[in-house]
Amino acid sequence: MSNEVTRIQAAPSPDAIAHFQKRLSLETDCADVFAAFATGSPGFVLVDVRGRKAFAASHVPGAINIPVLDLTEKRLAEYPADTLFVVYCAGPHCNGADKGALRLASLGRPVKLMIGGMTGWADEGFSYEGATAEAAA
Repeated sequence: MSNEVTRIQAAPSPDAIAHFQKRLSLETDCADVFAAFATGSPGFVLVDVRGRKAFAASHVPGAINIPVLDLTEKRLAEYPADTLFVVYCAGPHCNGADKGALRLASLGRPVKLMIGGMTGWADEGFSYEGATAEAAA
């Protein structure tokens, strides 16, 4: 019986491996970021690309704030050229993280996107830092 799932045959395993390896080279998720920070040495810089006001209200613990338009060579000069940046924004409804990742890649910087952003972080049950988060505690 054919349906929208089975109508098109699944890709051969080598194609699927290449596809998913490529995706994982560009993306990470909230649980993996959380686990990396729990080690005390994550090996990347987590960047919230939202505006300063949104960051001040709440953000992922350990993140720094560099709004998309501030992602410049001058702003990044304090980081070694091989620093891995992981970017996020509000959530899947926002393309700010994609814009930030594109800017970083255009500057020759290694970058991954934290899929889900703030929404994904909340969905995982992880807490935030910031004025709003502190007021809720």
